Amino acid sequence: MGDSQFSFEFSAEAPSRRIYAVHELVTTVRTHLEKGFPDVWVEGEISNHRPADSGHIYLTLKDGDSQLRVVMFRTQARLLRFRPQNGMQVIVRGRITMYEARGEMQLLAEYMEPMGAGALQVAFEQLKAKLAAEGLFAAQRKKPLPVLPRRIGVITSPRGAVIQDILNVLRRRHQALHILIFPAQVQGESAAAEVSAGIRFFNQQAPQSEFAVDVIVVARGGGSIEDLAAFNDESLARAVAASTLPLISAVGHETDFTICDFVADLRAPTPSAAAEIVIRSQQELQETVFALRERLRRAAQFQLLSARQRLTPLEKNRVFARMEDAISRRQQRVDDLRFRLASLMRTRLAGASSRLDLGISRLRQRDLRQQLRMREQELLSRMEALSSSIQRSLLRQRSRVEQASGKLAALSPVAILERGYSLIFDQRGVLVNDSTQLNPGDPIRARLSRGEVIARVESTLKPGPGTQEG
Repeated sequence: MGDSQFSFEFSAEAPSRRIYAVHELVTTVRTHLEKGFPDVWVEGEISNHRPADSGHIYLTLKDGDSQLRVVMFRTQARLLRFRPQNGMQVIVRGRITMYEARGEMQLLAEYMEPMGAGALQVAFEQLKAKLAAEGLFAAQRKKPLPVLPRRIGVITSPRGAVIQDILNVLRRRHQALHILIFPAQVQGESAAAEVSAGIRFFNQQAPQSEFAVDVIVVARGGGSIEDLAAFNDESLARAVAASTLPLISAVGHETDFTICDFVADLRAPTPSAAAEIVIRSQQELQETVFALRERLRRAAQFQLLSARQRLTPLEKNRVFARMEDAISRRQQRVDDLRFRLASLMRTRLAGASSRLDLGISRLRQRDLRQQLRMREQELLSRMEALSSSIQRSLLRQRSRVEQASGKLAALSPVAILERGYSLIFDQRGVLVNDSTQLNPGDPIRARLSRGEVIARVESTLKPGPGTQEG
């Protein structure tokens, strides 16, 4: 080409190329993805939501014409405050990786929250709708409170101001009341489980137990929706619904509502209000009892006076004498029927006893010994037949074993040694079948038909052209 800056070289060798195995390429791509996107936030709409029995959550995030598969393992999924649903707009945090079995890119989610309303509010509405559909909020399942409870169980924090407010109100309203406090956390991850344990504890007490109560009060002061999250827990709601004792929910301030409030038999706007609701004041009870007693005394006097006025003219009427005579005649008829019934029963019992004695007599006259002898002979005959069959089977099995033993002995390496052969092993115990495995001076061990020989190699000969190796 003269002065041209291009030159061509021809080679007989093909250019080198890198060929990946499928697994190797997928693993390499996954490594680059995980290094490049270790922590990302993705926004999209949920579709193909599939919760698995293992606790893992599988779904797809879509946005326009694009979609991304998402997997949230059980450890992270159980921390969700709401239930993901198809069509819900969410924000997901996680890392990009690749599912090697299908070669698909996916997002391993570690956190998820709904867009717009907070996760706690969404979880509250979802759980409220679910439990309402099951009938846990129905008025007909609410239990009435006892009018005058002797013992009240309070589930709350023993160190807060709430328990002091409740005790002050109860002491002021009734002095002879017994209060049992079940200490429990009312905020945090363990709060729902501890409050549920308190409800189950009071329900499991026998009536004569010193820890038995007539009504339960679950109490907590006010706070944000995050502070009251424990009382929106499904397990706590079901523990409240399962309580056989009447239960009052006194959680938060008057404007605060929790799932526990809806399931409980009664909601109190504040813990102090719960103390006023659960027991009427001693003075009020005394006034009520006095008023009821006075009303009862006046009503009884009026009824007695009215009855006396009605009965005075009637007691002189001859109709009462005729009624007494009619009752006496009917009583006589009843006595006559009773006597006839007793006589009939005695006659029937005597006939049944006679038939029973006849049957017993006939049964004793029947000889059963002959039938027993026949059954014994039949049994002996069958046992002899079974014994003969077992012996024949044992003989056949013994013959087969002896034939197999003969074949095994013929094929045994020891039988080959009986013909004058031996097995040579080097100092490591490896069988020698080639002279090149040994060197002069090496110790060897020869296995004969009977016994062994220890020797040392004087020299080795390589196999010649006419020598067969092996």
